[in-house]
Amino acid sequence: MIGTKLGGRYEILERIGGGGMALVYKGLDILLHRKVAVKMLRQQYVNDEEFIRRFRREAQAAASLSHPNVVSIYDVGQEGDLHYIVMEYIEGKTLNEIIKERAPLPVEEAVHYAAQICDALEHAHHNGIIHRDIKPHNILIGKNGRVKVTDFGIARAATSSTITQTGSVVGSVHYFSPEHAKGTNTGEKSDLYSLGIVMYQMLTGELPFHGESPISVALKHLQEDAEDPRRINPMIPQSLENIILKAVRKKPDERYQSARAMMEDLETCLQPERRNEPKISFHHDDHDDDENTLVLPAIRPNQQVQIFDDEDDEEESGGPGKTESAASKSSPPPKKKKKTGLWITILVLVALLLAGAIYFVQGKVVVAEVPVPNVKTDTLQKAQEKLTAAKLGYEVEEVADPQPAGIVIDQNPQAGMKAKEQTKVKLKVSKGPELKKMISVVNHNVDDAKAQLIQGLGLKEDQISITYRYSEDQEANTVLEQTPREGEDLNPAAAAVKLIASKGKETIKMPALVGLSKEEAISRITVSKLKLGAVTEEPSYKVAKGKVIKQFPYEPDNDVPVGQSIGLIVSSGMPQEAGQMIVNVPLVPSSEGKKSTFKVLVSDAQGDNREYRTETISSPSAVDVKVIVAPDKNAVITVKEDDKVVSVTTRTYQDFLNQQSGSPSPTPTPPQTGGQTSMQQSGGSKLISSGGEEKGKGKDKDKDKDKDKNKDKDD
Repeated sequence: MIGTKLGGRYEILERIGGGGMALVYKGLDILLHRKVAVKMLRQQYVNDEEFIRRFRREAQAAASLSHPNVVSIYDVGQEGDLHYIVMEYIEGKTLNEIIKERAPLPVEEAVHYAAQICDALEHAHHNGIIHRDIKPHNILIGKNGRVKVTDFGIARAATSSTITQTGSVVGSVHYFSPEHAKGTNTGEKSDLYSLGIVMYQMLTGELPFHGESPISVALKHLQEDAEDPRRINPMIPQSLENIILKAVRKKPDERYQSARAMMEDLETCLQPERRNEPKISFHHDDHDDDENTLVLPAIRPNQQVQIFDDEDDEEESGGPGKTESAASKSSPPPKKKKKTGLWITILVLVALLLAGAIYFVQGKVVVAEVPVPNVKTDTLQKAQEKLTAAKLGYEVEEVADPQPAGIVIDQNPQAGMKAKEQTKVKLKVSKGPELKKMISVVNHNVDDAKAQLIQGLGLKEDQISITYRYSEDQEANTVLEQTPREGEDLNPAAAAVKLIASKGKETIKMPALVGLSKEEAISRITVSKLKLGAVTEEPSYKVAKGKVIKQFPYEPDNDVPVGQSIGLIVSSGMPQEAGQMIVNVPLVPSSEGKKSTFKVLVSDAQGDNREYRTETISSPSAVDVKVIVAPDKNAVITVKEDDKVVSVTTRTYQDFLNQQSGSPSPTPTPPQTGGQTSMQQSGGSKLISSGGEEKGKGKDKDKDKDKDKNKDKDD
């Protein structure tokens, strides 16, 4: 059935349950793209026209119910000989599963469930629908705790059809009402009786009546009172026990008159003032027909089952006390007594002969019973060999299962039970896991792709591996490739899906190019998988000719996509207006004959406070200092002797122009010995010196003479 589409609309996904009347599958409504539950009638009912007619009529009537506590019926249809109902799909468990796992349930939880069931029954009864099969198996509990009652249509169709055909009672005998067990008409109060049994089981973990056969359980519903639930679970409040005892009364008149009345009682039973109310009592009528002992005839193969009231038997036979009188009136005449005795003797002999013949035939015909071997987990071949050796037959049904193909996953009858020779043991054999088609997740975001694989195909997160690589076309975290490919068969239980996703474009750290030569910068760009962009030149006071002044558009250490173009601005040398001058700066120790360390600092168009030179001398000396002046930047030469400023010489752009035109340039006044320290300025120079003024003048005169000589030579 898996993969079948019913009505061209409902796709069967997997089997999720089943009962005596139908099998239940999880499906997908392709038109509305929602999950549904599809209930299909078993094959033994497909040829029962009366059953089908009732089933369809009652299912369609149940489809008219619209209530939050009733499973909605969406559709009723037929596909070939398959009759199905499409219902609301509920994520959760049946109440039967919850009872098996956790019973007895907490009082508050049991009351919460029972009140919702009452609400659902009230709605159904108001619409003229009696459930007739209220039991934990037909009550679904959603993950949010909401109760959903199901199987309204099937319950009525099954009960009505079976009673009509066989005169016996079919259903869940542990939850039968007495009138249901007797095969008489059932009504709203029968549903409330069954709900009382369900509450009893929720709060005690036990059923009120047990027996060796369904008939014996049905008789107990008719004849016996259930044990007080508080004797089994003292935690049940008296108010709640009263509700259960009232719901399971034998007489319908003593039960709740409606589901609403029971629901209203449930809504208040846990209030503090009610929890310890007096135990409920009922008037007992020992002569009531429902309380009389019932006679059950022995059951033989192919015999219909009926339940008789012993008073009916007495009426048919004339009743006790009338037997003797009737016998005396019908006694045969004395002359016929001999014939009667003869006939009796003959009949006895015939009966004995028949009994002997039957015993003999049974000895020959009765088939021996043999134990059923355990073949679970065996291969099909090995299971067949075991069953053949045990003188048993087999039937094979292949089903999808995580077990490897050819392994027996279930058997019926089970191992250890006895079966007659040649009985066919039903084997469920794995045909391997159900395969699904791989979907496409290429070009999807990684998180979305994982969600689709987990939810759509049933994979687990650890079955999905992801690796990343750079991509020029796709943004980060986009799936580029997948394995398996779209449409390939995939086993959700063991598949390994590999995804390759984008890391985005590859990036590198931008190298520092400023200060490098043009050739070095271009080489660095090439090595870094970048492209050389525009290269321009411009003059610079501070950067030597041929070296990089600026890089763009990325600064050093920026993340740069591979292949980006990088532009350069390269120094073309000094600007045309730059003034290069050589200034002679005297260095005169403050103490003659004693060593002093002089440090020369320069601030000009090339930068500020550059350490130009350091000299250690013990006698007067001088150094030539190269400076560059600009129209807006003077040159300042600072001389420090043992970290103390001893002279400051300034050259302006006008000095440069004067030098260019041949005008005399100012010269610094040499330091003088002795006397006070003085500050002199000449031609834009500043001189801080110590010593005599005459010595300084003499030196100046000598310098002037030297200049005149040089001038004459030039002429």
